[in-house]
Amino acid sequence: MTSAPPKRILLKLSGEVLMGPGQFGIDPGTVHRLAEEVKAAKDTGLELCLVIGGGNIFRGMAGAAKGMDRANADYMGMLATVMNALAMQDALEQMGVATRVQSAIPMASVCEPYIRRRAERHLEKGRVVIFAAGTGNPYFTTDSGAALRAAEMRCDALYKGTSVDGVYDADPKKVASAKRFDRVSYDQVLSQNLKVMDASAVALCRDNAIPIIVFNIREQGNLARILAGDGVSTVVGPAA
Repeated sequence: MTSAPPKRILLKLSGEVLMGPGQFGIDPGTVHRLAEEVKAAKDTGLELCLVIGGGNIFRGMAGAAKGMDRANADYMGMLATVMNALAMQDALEQMGVATRVQSAIPMASVCEPYIRRRAERHLEKGRVVIFAAGTGNPYFTTDSGAALRAAEMRCDALYKGTSVDGVYDADPKKVASAKRFDRVSYDQVLSQNLKVMDASAVALCRDNAIPIIVFNIREQGNLARILAGDGVSTVVGPAA
């Protein structure tokens, strides 16, 4: 973990997590459970912002692989992240958590445009900020968007909630003997092409000294355990 308890973090959630037991779309029960974990983290005094992927609705690279124009496919994926952000905002606000959605693609009737200083003020006032639509540009993943926003918001760490409990030297779903790292360096992730985040996201975190904590968000209560220094995770940081 980081040397001191974090005061401001960015939580990156994969869109697939919002599917819950389904194969597509948004499962309200799962969103509610995730919102409870976000609220519990915020209630500890953390300043918290989120980025949620869109893979549960549409993934740009998958669309491009099937013949779609890559830029158009990526824009569709960005719009999917806005839908997920609004779903999470609704769940949080039903729990009394003040939440703002800021989109890198302006859509004034739906949410705020991304304005860095306004986002910082929201965080300072105790609001949860959900950043949607990635970077607003095609050819960039929501991982890159998360790393960018974490740097802009001067977050102490980026927590990536996925369906695995850390970073492995091979895909643990395919290789039974895959070994999990407790800690791994940014450069090792890049040189060995370990599947944590895309290379541009890892490099951006490295250049801004933002540790990446990878953990399993599907396990109920795991976010609180990881924030408390317990639980199973992998920390990506500078070389020891």
